[in-house]
Amino acid sequence: MTTIQTIMNQPNKANDRAASSASSIQNPASSFKRLGRKSSFMRYGLPMISLTVLGSIGLSQLLQGSKDIAKVKDDQEWEIIETRKALSRFGPINAYNPQKMN
Repeated sequence: MTTIQTIMNQPNKANDRAASSASSIQNPASSFKRLGRKSSFMRYGLPMISLTVLGSIGLSQLLQGSKDIAKVKDDQEWEIIETRKALSRFGPINAYNPQKMN
């Protein structure tokens, strides 16, 4: 009979442990909510500063990417122009095209 009673008592201890761990998990969340209500900086200032900093970093990355793409396009156009201006054995390519007379 004592073994049955000890088995019956063990789940209660497990439930108590689960309840105490659940309450300890809820405490940090409630303290964070309380901090947001008490301090206006935590509620409004910190998100605003983080949005400003992260937004500026994101914008700088986008601008740098567009500058890199523009530089690649300019380099490609420059290479095309240079190949057209390249000299052949008889002078510039396509410099003189006489009209055909019929």
